[in-house]
Amino acid sequence: MKKTNAMRILDGLKIPYEAKEYDDDGEHKLEKGAAEKTAEKLGIPPESVFKTIVMKTESKEVIVFCQNALHEISLKKARAASGAKEVTPVKQDELLPLTGYVRGGCSPLGMKRKFRTFIDQSALTQEKIHVSAGVRGIQLCIKPQDLIKAADAVVADLEGSEL
Repeated sequence: MKKTNAMRILDGLKIPYEAKEYDDDGEHKLEKGAAEKTAEKLGIPPESVFKTIVMKTESKEVIVFCQNALHEISLKKARAASGAKEVTPVKQDELLPLTGYVRGGCSPLGMKRKFRTFIDQSALTQEKIHVSAGVRGIQLCIKPQDLIKAADAVVADLEGSEL
């Protein structure tokens, strides 16, 4: 398995993780059940899968959010956590130029630039969580506290409605 930027960052910080490969079908739509499909392929609980969502504020600041994949991000809570008046998801065609990642393979670690990052507090209820390794078809299994440290993230209540 080829090392990703996210893996190199964790290696450099001497943070333990496990990279888990799964068959990627190329479907990366915002659809109900996507987390369950990834979890099923990996044989892991769906509540341990966290998606990375990149948003922009009214001042064009890029902010990264990690949310339990069974729930949407509450935009109201995202605004409160970040102190922004407005937050909107970046368009799919903006994601690669901004982050270096494609949809379905966006990791909270190793983006082109370091952006403020927020992780939903539900991560702390899990022994380990799974986030994208930075490519489609590979998830990193990591302790939430280690991801928070590596991403220099702020823990916040971001949970919106259940998907």
